[in-house]
Amino acid sequence: MIKMKRNTIIAALATFAMSSAAQETYMNANLVKPELNGTARYVGMGGAMEALGADISTISTNPAGIGMFRHSAVNVSFGLVSQQDAPNITGKDKTHASFDQAGFVYSMRTGRKSFLNFAVNYTKERDFNQLLNAFGSTNDGAQNVITAGKGASGVFNVDIDNNMIYSNSLKFSQLDWLYSNLMCYELDEKGEYWNCYPRQTYDMVSHQSGYIGKYDLNISGNLNDRVYLGLTVGIHDVHFNSVDDYLEEGSNGNYSNVIDENRITGSGFDIKAGIIFRPVEESPFRIGLSVATPTFYDLHINNFTTLYCGEYNNKNNTLEEADGSLEYDYNFRLNTPWKFTASLGHTIGNMLALGATYEFADYGKTDSREIDGYDYYGYETSSSDHAMNNHTDKTLKAVSTLKLGAELRPDPSFAVRLGFNYLSPMYEKNGNKPCDINSVGNAITGTAYTNWESTYRVTAGAGYRFDKFNIDLAYQYSTSNGNFTPYYNIYKIAGENSPRMPETSKVSDKRHQLLLTLGYTF
Repeated sequence: MIKMKRNTIIAALATFAMSSAAQETYMNANLVKPELNGTARYVGMGGAMEALGADISTISTNPAGIGMFRHSAVNVSFGLVSQQDAPNITGKDKTHASFDQAGFVYSMRTGRKSFLNFAVNYTKERDFNQLLNAFGSTNDGAQNVITAGKGASGVFNVDIDNNMIYSNSLKFSQLDWLYSNLMCYELDEKGEYWNCYPRQTYDMVSHQSGYIGKYDLNISGNLNDRVYLGLTVGIHDVHFNSVDDYLEEGSNGNYSNVIDENRITGSGFDIKAGIIFRPVEESPFRIGLSVATPTFYDLHINNFTTLYCGEYNNKNNTLEEADGSLEYDYNFRLNTPWKFTASLGHTIGNMLALGATYEFADYGKTDSREIDGYDYYGYETSSSDHAMNNHTDKTLKAVSTLKLGAELRPDPSFAVRLGFNYLSPMYEKNGNKPCDINSVGNAITGTAYTNWESTYRVTAGAGYRFDKFNIDLAYQYSTSNGNFTPYYNIYKIAGENSPRMPETSKVSDKRHQLLLTLGYTF
């Protein structure tokens, strides 16, 4: 049976020789997932303004759009975000206020038809707030079967004198340490052996919070009102928190409860360059092209994992319980993929503006990196985590984003807007999170994963201008469905021919956003 109740807290996981590592594929994907945010005008048009320009939110999608400003301007945006399908979790709200954007453009005339512009802008690039509940059958398997399978396969080492499990293998995770030392490993007069404890059902309650704030600095301008050029340097500020409360239950009150807490902080930078040009001098039709380097992240993660478990002892008719915790910190690097954008824009008089944007990024090329030392000047050096990157390449794929938008001005002071986005799936349909990746990035993350499908966004908005002031409102609805799996089991239960795979659970992420922008032009 399981071992006696204990409270085990280890400040640093001694089984790992290195003090820094790379991150895991599904956690990385959560950090780099693209969202639509910015000014209410930009969001109301579905973000399809990369060729139309003259909106400060194009600073990070096509920097040349800032070059189309003819006057200086300042904007600030804030609103509400609500998750429609969020489960009820005590102390957690489905709706939260959000400060989304603040920026300034300074426009300086350099010729009769030429301008040189400078801009600085803050945007909430990623809103991590999400509540999720998934449940289903384990099919008489269990998360602890993975640990028992690793042990039986010789992944772990055993300290017989102290009855302790340890390992120098990168396949050995914090969760393995807890399961092996509290449940799965036994040592008696007959020798050592590995136990697994099947369960019947699982229930995951997860909540995330935090954001990535993006600070963009831009220089741009135009040549004779025909060619517009721009360059933006972006700084990204990461604040991510998550708590996953995973419960498995069996007969006679048997249970396993894992609470996995993660906190990621850090920063990154990227560079973006863009061009917009009008191929026909007499026509307002324009074409935009832009490219963004990877975002080079330098991040720190703190993980705290706790296991509570109970198993009914038939010999003495009691429920034997145990618990233990581990905490681990490390620094890691992460490079996102290159991003390429092509766009079209056209205006009809002062009444109608039409925009279309196509964006491409291959997320299978996301680069997890290990910090492996210091150079001559004392700066950290890093190298690619090939084992994890190989998994990423097989699990994530290229995402194509299509953005369409229109703005109608029945009156010079009033505008109405509509937009639509389609994002192809980032995850391979049969992607999974195996427990045997030879990477320390796999060591402190949980076993659960979700393969999200396509994302659809529908937007609408309106704006009113009076004197030099403008007020804009936007609404955004986004929806994506996914398949949640609590763990991917490759190990067989003793005496059986195949692993017992858990049931997947259908989940969704449906969000509503209301956005207000206040602006002043001078």
